[in-house]
Amino acid sequence: MSDKTKPWEMRERFMPGAATAIEDQREFVDTNVLLYALDRTSVNYRAAQNLIERLAATRSGCVSIQVLQEFYVNATRKYSLSADIALAYVERLSKWVVDSPQPLDVVTAIQVHRRFGISFWDAMVVSSARRQGCRIVWSEVLNDGQDYEGVVVRNPFLGS
Repeated sequence: MSDKTKPWEMRERFMPGAATAIEDQREFVDTNVLLYALDRTSVNYRAAQNLIERLAATRSGCVSIQVLQEFYVNATRKYSLSADIALAYVERLSKWVVDSPQPLDVVTAIQVHRRFGISFWDAMVVSSARRQGCRIVWSEVLNDGQDYEGVVVRNPFLGS
């Protein structure tokens, strides 16, 4: 099946690219939200698309290297998006504020994992968000309303 027959579209407004996020408004986006923003067959498509468009327009979106990696792998494997189109999305997301964890950041994530009982990978997301000064992590995976030392999880799909 070619990309033209998939329920995907490449839209400039999805991520016009913000070189920097406005620091006091930074919001972190988890991989699952980004994937829903591409899948027009999902009931979560519109909510995800609106969130991504708002974050792009206000230059308040943040991600991490981990999120970029997970996005690429899932977009190409689970959603069968071509490598070229997935790469184009990763390039656009790379214009957001992107956290590149260092070895001690892994130690911090392990501590978050142990303290809150969440998966190590989710702890990496929370730790990346905190390091970037984000007040919110948009995620479907983590519990909506959970506060991780000043970083609060919000599920953009509740009520959608």
